Amino acid sequence: MSKNKKIIKESSKQKDYKLEDFGKIIAVDEDGNPIAAFRNNGKNTRDIKNGFKIGLSDTKPNTDAIAFIEKTYPETAKEFQRIQFEQWNTFCKKQMDYGPSNISMGTSLKTDDEKRLSLTALIVRINDKVQRLLNLVVKNNRKAQNEPTMDAFKDLSVYGIIAQIVKNGKWGI
Repeated sequence: MSKNKKIIKESSKQKDYKLEDFGKIIAVDEDGNPIAAFRNNGKNTRDIKNGFKIGLSDTKPNTDAIAFIEKTYPETAKEFQRIQFEQWNTFCKKQMDYGPSNISMGTSLKTDDEKRLSLTALIVRINDKVQRLLNLVVKNNRKAQNEPTMDAFKDLSVYGIIAQIVKNGKWGI
């Protein structure tokens, strides 16, 4: 395979794409290799490196705001995107282990009460992380003994996204 091609999997089919088939690269790995990019239509995001679809958006991004931040704060923008992709990758691996029922609390999330139960459980998990951070960083200013405090910040970010997915009725489907 030539250097400018990567394999991207669409469903069960394999298809060759040139990097030129993509628009803006939105994430790179630690070596600077592209791992996610908007397709040229600006809507479908695909993972280039690992070969799986990483997201679809019905909302067109605010390119003015994105361009401003990327120009004004390029390192911040790159790091934000890198962290988001890292969290997406971790989320996927954890969901393969847990499945959706740990968040849905064994329900189908079809009723408002089932969604509220799931959101309440998420709030408890979020509170656990916040209390841990308050204890370690604010009250005692000491190093964690079990898992790094950064893990709690990562978990908080992902739990916030999961809560939105539950609220939107898209969890586990």
